[in-house]
Amino acid sequence: MSDEIKKMIIEYVKKEYLDEDSDQEIKEDTKLISSGIVDSFSMVSLKTYLEKKFSIKLPDEDATPEAFDSVNNIIELIRKFGAKV
Repeated sequence: MSDEIKKMIIEYVKKEYLDEDSDQEIKEDTKLISSGIVDSFSMVSLKTYLEKKFSIKLPDEDATPEAFDSVNNIIELIRKFGAKV
């Protein structure tokens, strides 16, 4: 299931945060925040998306740039708050 979740998050990031004609590759360890793909405003929308998708609540103090800096980090974060991924 984790591979499906990785693909789903990668597709969301591509669709929401990259230009349609971008050929930038996103992998599970691609730096999202520190590379500028996801900015602080986008991080809030990503957090909201994950909360709705997985029926979880991510406390603001845990929703740090480090926690959102890669798909792998995001998966660890949503696991920590009860999502079965």
